[in-house]
Amino acid sequence: MSHNGDLKFQMYRTMLRIRRFEEKLIELKARAAIPGLLHLYIGEEATATGVCAALRPDDFITSTHRGHGHCIAKGGKLSRMMAELFGRVTGYCNGKGGSMHIANLKLGILGANGIVSAGMPIAGGAALSAKMRGTDQVVACFFGDGGANQGAFHESLNMAAIWKLPVIYVCENNQYAISVAQNRSSSISDVYLRKEAYGIQGCKVDGNDVTAVYEAAQDAVQRARKGEGPTLLECKTYRWRGHYEGEADRTFTYRTGEEIEKWKKKCPIEAFRKRLLEEGTYSQTDFDQIDVEVKKEIEEAIRFANDSPFPEPEDALQGLYAA
Repeated sequence: MSHNGDLKFQMYRTMLRIRRFEEKLIELKARAAIPGLLHLYIGEEATATGVCAALRPDDFITSTHRGHGHCIAKGGKLSRMMAELFGRVTGYCNGKGGSMHIANLKLGILGANGIVSAGMPIAGGAALSAKMRGTDQVVACFFGDGGANQGAFHESLNMAAIWKLPVIYVCENNQYAISVAQNRSSSISDVYLRKEAYGIQGCKVDGNDVTAVYEAAQDAVQRARKGEGPTLLECKTYRWRGHYEGEADRTFTYRTGEEIEKWKKKCPIEAFRKRLLEEGTYSQTDFDQIDVEVKKEIEEAIRFANDSPFPEPEDALQGLYAA
């Protein structure tokens, strides 16, 4: 049975593509096949998938240092992402951006960003542009619980509220800002409560429930398109890996193995697959086939990256922008 046009099935496929892509990067990084830092999205797949499923192709997103999931969910090709991670000219940024700076304006991906919360003012600018151009485009701005304590958070939400900009601010609260627990950096446990300070809409959802994320994002997108202003959406989730890949020797200095295992039992992909199987429309064969297809796609992406050339030294300054 074909489920290609089924939203639920496509969201499952997207989450699995993110998971398998990141799992392959663990292996590649261990073999030193990829230069630079990697911040993996494993465990958080439902948030990017649910939000981006509520967007149109011409909508925009701004991302973070942990941005592979956002890029994939917004329609990024695994081959060009892999090439970027390998530092090859066929990557989205011609091999010059790497993991933390993947961008593609044609897909509405305004860039992953290595600076905490730096995507927030960029999202505001894109939303202001949409409003001034008279379109009904919206912007989804991803940031973490650590980013919620930056000055850019206040400035961006305040301006978006005043001007009723079409932005959905998506706080991916994965409980830790590097190694600092959220309850040690904020006097409130729920970031979305800060909506009251700006007079905007907001809510929190289970960030591991892709359906809940999608429905909340869809509501926010509809309000934004109607000119009703921004929304602060908090998705409670968890990253399974260290802050960066290779942090394993430090993992248990700030969180316990028991805590990690508890969250792994809340795996967003496993939970969604179980729910879909219980509905009876899908079979295990359907899910096994997706896994085969996704793994094949990733292997092809690796071949594409390996077969692509490195940038030439004389091209180092091409494509750079300066104010």
